[in-house]
Amino acid sequence: MPRTKVDVPDVAEAGPGLWTNGIRAGDFLFISGQVARPFEGGTTLVGTTEYEQAKQIFARIRKICEAAGGSMADVVKVTIFLVDITKNTEVWKARREFFTGDFPASTLVEVRSLAGKETLVEIEAVAYLGKK
Repeated sequence: MPRTKVDVPDVAEAGPGLWTNGIRAGDFLFISGQVARPFEGGTTLVGTTEYEQAKQIFARIRKICEAAGGSMADVVKVTIFLVDITKNTEVWKARREFFTGDFPASTLVEVRSLAGKETLVEIEAVAYLGKK
């Protein structure tokens, strides 16, 4: 199965050798765990609450899907990592702004910490971009 990096010009990635925002393998798009970084990159996060950070993350995921020729409707699985699982409703509130109809399969995991102390949420996703 061919494996190709998805080029997303308006969503910055980490430096070479660290990770890729998205890899297409056959009909599937695998999106690396995203945090609420601005689209142009940098270390400052967008938002100080789980809701604000989740909105930015879902916006990043949408841009990655679109760059691969898909949409949020193609997302079939998300894994959500939260530092405080009691804030899950804040993430779900943001999720409802990006998905309609049947939501993707989802896993919610509480973790001790993420990339930095201000990082409250990280979300990875898988999209199916095969035949409609």
